[in-house]
Amino acid sequence: MPEYDFGAGASIGEEAPDDRRRIDGLPGRLLNVFLSPGRLMDQLADEPRWLGVLLLTTAISAATAALIPADLIYETIRQQLIEQGVSVADFGEQQRNFLRYGRIPGTVVATLVLQFGIAGLYSLIFAFVLGDDGRFTQYLAAVSHAWFIPVLIGVFLLPLTIQTQNLELRLTVDVFIAGFLEPGFARNVAKLLDLTVIWSILVIAQGAHAIDRRRSFASAAAVMLTVFFLYAVALGLLQTR
Repeated sequence: MPEYDFGAGASIGEEAPDDRRRIDGLPGRLLNVFLSPGRLMDQLADEPRWLGVLLLTTAISAATAALIPADLIYETIRQQLIEQGVSVADFGEQQRNFLRYGRIPGTVVATLVLQFGIAGLYSLIFAFVLGDDGRFTQYLAAVSHAWFIPVLIGVFLLPLTIQTQNLELRLTVDVFIAGFLEPGFARNVAKLLDLTVIWSILVIAQGAHAIDRRRSFASAAAVMLTVFFLYAVALGLLQTR
């Protein structure tokens, strides 16, 4: 069972402070993302290591993108444009070649921007707006380790994605409500609520609690999940128009 700390003195499976604070190597830290996020985030709060895991998740994401056929990406985008009523007359071989050769560097840039951006957003919210103690590198360490969750699960889903020719195959809320709701705004929002991302957000919330013990895990999770939900609602509205 993963270990989360719901407040000061309320840790499940708590260990001696010195043992919890001794930083593990990268393999141990990646294992603790799933098995003991409380221990991991306590260590990262004291010693925010982020470079190794950032490079690893970026490399895995790039390798995953390389394994997806460029033609599948091309046809998926083409069909989406047709469904939106956009002309695809100029969407031809040049765009296909761009996807073929540009998807890997594009994934690298997107992964780096995403992780640095999320860390910057949480630093802004917690350290500047809410007045918590914390540095950008601490939040970056928490984000980069937690992001290993959706990256790894994406690797496991890759064979099924290629087999079904469905690039939108993800573990989202929509998987559970698709049979009850008609296509529209609610379904668009549900498709954006990725359960692996929500899992990673809960791990990052544990990090916010470890960075500043005055911030409880529950309140950090509430703030982060609210931000994620508002993002999904805003994007869902744009997709519905």
